[in-house]
Amino acid sequence: MDFDLHLLFQKSDLIPVIIQDAETKDILMLGFTNQEAVELTLKTRTAWFWSRSRQKLWNKGESSGHFLHVKKVVTDCDTDTLLYLCVPQGPTCHTGARSCFFNDIWEETT
Repeated sequence: MDFDLHLLFQKSDLIPVIIQDAETKDILMLGFTNQEAVELTLKTRTAWFWSRSRQKLWNKGESSGHFLHVKKVVTDCDTDTLLYLCVPQGPTCHTGARSCFFNDIWEETT
């Protein structure tokens, strides 16, 4: 890997990471990550995050078995947000839903 991970954390020690299904392109969740979690993600090829509520690293799926197998990691143009393209092993949301995004607020109708 030629990318310098320090570039991601110049503005903040914690940055958002969007999880997208590598096959369907559906958005599955949004989490937060620090440099150690990104390094673990690249090493294990499963998604690691920083839990803001528990104040610790966590590997998505460590308790549920619903791991996110990371196939590609991309950063945005400002180098302060990540996108993980993943193959989910079961539902992504802690509610048991496939995606964390299922509560409609508004939709334009024609």
